[in-house]
Amino acid sequence: MESPVYRVAIKDMPVPLRPRERLLQEGPEALSDIELLAIMLRTGHAAASAVELATALLGHFGGIKQLLDASAEELIVFKGVGPAKVAQIRAALELGRRVAMATTWDRPCIKSPENAAALVMEEMRHLDREHFCALLLNVKNQVLARETISVGTLNSSAIHPRELFKAAIRRSAAGVILVHNHPSGDPTPSRQDIEVTKRLIEAGNIIGIEVLDHLVIGDNKFVSFKAKGLM
Repeated sequence: MESPVYRVAIKDMPVPLRPRERLLQEGPEALSDIELLAIMLRTGHAAASAVELATALLGHFGGIKQLLDASAEELIVFKGVGPAKVAQIRAALELGRRVAMATTWDRPCIKSPENAAALVMEEMRHLDREHFCALLLNVKNQVLARETISVGTLNSSAIHPRELFKAAIRRSAAGVILVHNHPSGDPTPSRQDIEVTKRLIEAGNIIGIEVLDHLVIGDNKFVSFKAKGLM
């Protein structure tokens, strides 16, 4: 005969152990990812508390970063996670992402390939598909914005000069740094990467917007076309 399983609802926990109260008393940095997610969820369901539901979600997706990438369809299959909770989760995680991006994009000045790579490495090294992006710079080499130009497959990302320079012109950029990731983790440029770069440089010369570099992002490492003499 199986032993009964006893569950303690958050409201029945000692006050000092409740996530919301701990956050107010100790600050959000004192809480685990599970506790923070439980606060976002607010409630669980008849068979699981908010903490247990948060534990199940993070366990299934593998962490907060993966949860951010989860679709509404993937989330809503969990018992106790309806449309309202999906909206709460996605809105809170997106706000966190935007705060992080706002801090990063405080008009940094690009003086080296390492400066440019540092702006995108943590986000792009974990992507499971190729993303082709551009850092748009003013005449002082300050970053005006980062634009995602295209999203491709596991090993390719189609890019047309029209899409790249439309974004650059819209932002009145003087120059661009091309950036794309290799989901394999190996940043070695392919022949296609080299050919695409040459085509974009030629288009930029015609328009009057200089392509300053092209970075290929791998797993915590990168290759700069300019540093390698590939442009």
